Amino acid sequence: MKKLLIVDRDGTILVEPPVDYQIDSLEKFEFVPGVITALSKIMTTGEFELVMASNQDGLGTSSFPTADFLPPQNLMIKTLAGEGVVFSDILVDPSMPEDNSPNRKPRTGMFAKYIDNPEYDLSSSFVIGDRLTDVELAKNLGAKAILLQPEGTWAEGCELITDSWMKICEFLRSTSRSCKIERITLETSIIGEIDLDGRGTTSISTGLHFFDHMLEQIPHHSGCSLKIEAQGDLQVDEHHTMEDVAIVLGQLIYNAIGNKVGMDRYGFALPMDECDATVLLDFGGRSEFVWNVNFTREYVGDTPTEMYKHFFKTLSSEMRCNLHITAHGENNHHLIEGVFKAFARALKMAVRRDVFSNVLPSSKGIL
Repeated sequence: MKKLLIVDRDGTILVEPPVDYQIDSLEKFEFVPGVITALSKIMTTGEFELVMASNQDGLGTSSFPTADFLPPQNLMIKTLAGEGVVFSDILVDPSMPEDNSPNRKPRTGMFAKYIDNPEYDLSSSFVIGDRLTDVELAKNLGAKAILLQPEGTWAEGCELITDSWMKICEFLRSTSRSCKIERITLETSIIGEIDLDGRGTTSISTGLHFFDHMLEQIPHHSGCSLKIEAQGDLQVDEHHTMEDVAIVLGQLIYNAIGNKVGMDRYGFALPMDECDATVLLDFGGRSEFVWNVNFTREYVGDTPTEMYKHFFKTLSSEMRCNLHITAHGENNHHLIEGVFKAFARALKMAVRRDVFSNVLPSSKGIL
C-alpha cells in the first residue's frame, strides 16, 4: 500500500508573508530554511507519495488573481523538481473560511480519492504543516501529524513538533524499521512485534521462564523494543515453542531491517563473568550458521540447553544472515546468557543506520 506525505505550502514550504499572508508576487517568494534539502532526502527513500495541500483564501478573485498566484507557484514546483522533489498531486482550495467548504482544510473533501482507497495506507501517512488545522486534518484523515513550530509548542496528537526541516527528515527516514507478525500453527500461537529503533514497549512471555529471561537480553542490550507473546504445546516439550519463537523473531528482524540502505551490517563480542562469547553477524542475505558452544548441563532453568543451538540456527535462517557463535566458560547460565547478550550487541551494531545515507553496505550493489 502507498503512503502519502501531505505537505502544506504557506508557512511550511514557502515563508508566509506576515501582513497579507498571500504569496502573490516573486518578491514575496522565499523557501522555508532547509525544506529543499530535507524533502529531497525524504523522497530518495521511495517510501512516500508527495502531495501538496493548501488553503488559498479567495484565489481567483480580484483581491487574489490566479495570474498573481501562478508565478511563485510554478517557480516553487520547478525548483523542487530540480532537486528530485515531485508532487504526485497538488490540491488547492480557494474558498474563504466563512464559506464552510467541505474542501477547505481541515475538512477532507480535497482528499476524497485517497479515503477508503485500498491502494493507500492513510494510517501510515503523514501531514506536515505549521498550523493546528494541519494537525486536525491529519486526525480527520486517520494519518499522523508533524507540526512545524518551535520545540516546546504543545499540540495534542503530533508525532513530532519541531521548527527544523532536517529533524523532520531524520524522523521520517527512521520511522519504518518496525514489524508485527502473527504465526499460528497446530503447535504454537505467537504474536511478535519489533521496533529496531526502540520506540515501543517490551514484553516477553513464552511459558518458559528462563527462555523469557534470555529473550529479554535482546531488547535490553540491542536498543530495540520487542514483544513476544507465545503459547505452545509445552505439555509435549519445549521444542516447538522455542523453534517457532526463533522463526517469528527472525522474520521480525528481517522485515524490520527493510532495504538495508545506510545500515552498518556487521556485528561483535563480549565477556560474561568467567565466560567469553563471540557473535559474528553479517546481514549479507545468505544464511551460514556456525556454533561452538558446549554445555555441561542438560537444562538451565526450565529450558533444555540442546535447544539453543537449534534456536540460533533457525534464527539465522529466518534473518537470512551469517551467524557465527562461539562461547567458552564454566557456568552454563553465564554461558548462554553471554551468547544472548553478545547476539544483542552484535544486532545493535549491525542494524545501526545513518538515516542520511543512501549507501547500500555492499560492493555488489545488492544485498
